Amino acid sequence: MDSQMKKGLIEYSVLAALARGDSYGYRIIKDCPPVLELTLSTLYPILRRMETDGRVSTYQQTHNGRARKYYRLTTAGRASMRAFVSDWQDVETVYHQIEAAAAQLPELEGPNR
Repeated sequence: MDSQMKKGLIEYSVLAALARGDSYGYRIIKDCPPVLELTLSTLYPILRRMETDGRVSTYQQTHNGRARKYYRLTTAGRASMRAFVSDWQDVETVYHQIEAAAAQLPELEGPNR
């Protein structure tokens, strides 16, 4: 998957993971599609940004004797997800236009054509 496209989908995939319930970093990664190739070093800056803009909130809870930071989807996060889904219809319109054009391309011959 193209890296720019992936960047645009990661935030909403994280929000979708949190829509299932409060979670922590490693679990969020496991709940996101593997095709996104999400890592902790990618995830935590995204979570901090979403906490700053109010789409997630955090709290700490002890797990096996250690404090673990949990993330929770907020009302703003739910609204952001709904807006993304609403906007996706426009993305599908563009996709279908590109798909139709690609289907009409002639087959290329040779290595540089």
